Amino acid sequence: MNSNTFRMPAAALLAAGAVALLTAPPALATEAASGSGGAAGQGKAGAVVLRAGLDVGLLGEAVHVPLTATLNEVSAPATAEKTALTVTVDGAEQGNPVSVLRADVATAKATADTHGARAESNLANATVHVPGLPLLSLIQVEKVTSTAVCEAGRKPVAGSNVLGAVTVLGKKVTLSAGGPTKVEVPGVGLVDLELSGTRTTSTTAAAAALRLKVSVNPLKLNVARVEGEVVLAEAHCEAPTGPAPSTAASAPSDVKPQTASGATTPVRADLAETGSSSATPYVAGGALLLLGVGAGALLLIRRGKSS
Repeated sequence: MNSNTFRMPAAALLAAGAVALLTAPPALATEAASGSGGAAGQGKAGAVVLRAGLDVGLLGEAVHVPLTATLNEVSAPATAEKTALTVTVDGAEQGNPVSVLRADVATAKATADTHGARAESNLANATVHVPGLPLLSLIQVEKVTSTAVCEAGRKPVAGSNVLGAVTVLGKKVTLSAGGPTKVEVPGVGLVDLELSGTRTTSTTAAAAALRLKVSVNPLKLNVARVEGEVVLAEAHCEAPTGPAPSTAASAPSDVKPQTASGATTPVRADLAETGSSSATPYVAGGALLLLGVGAGALLLIRRGKSS
């Protein structure tokens, strides 16, 4: 009796351990691949209706006064709409403001987000003046436009248009895409006028409708010479940076996690598809141990009865 009292609990404990191996195998050691996509950056865009960089030489003086001016220059996100630009050049035109640009329409717009960037600039019925020529316009245009579009994952595009008549120093001109158009007026000066065109790279785009290289000598209103550059209807953009590719491997949706000792243990997908797993050796070992324990328990019982 004593032997049965002590041996049977020991056999039961061994059998319980074998059952535990069958029902709750040890957790599989796994490493979750961690990868976070880089934050997508916003695109960039900007536009300007007029940009002037001129050097004004005063009559009878060895003095040069810079004239730097912009109209409706914006950076995304922004919109500007102003139809007149006046500047005052010290010592020129008797101290009176110089009306550099007047237009019926002068707008610049720029937008940008994580999907793309866009800029556009428009001028309609516009007249540009420089110091010393208050009655004679440097250039008159009916309509000029420029656009630049940079979308994420796509090739940037840019375009510009000059529509209607163009008049330079009082002369109507025909523009050519093959090179600059030279306009010379005796006693006034020379202007090189060109269709500025477009420029694109893998991530950027830029366009300007007209670019004028100016060299005039008015000899009026205390202005001896005006040299420099004027650009009309300019737009540029830069595509947003895309998100970094994720390195995290996603598990199939039909694979469910198993739990052992309160821990969540994902089953390896490649083994789950064949109906086996890396816990198989533990299961087989537990079964063999269970059989051995059962046989040993029966042997102990028989010996106890025979005694």
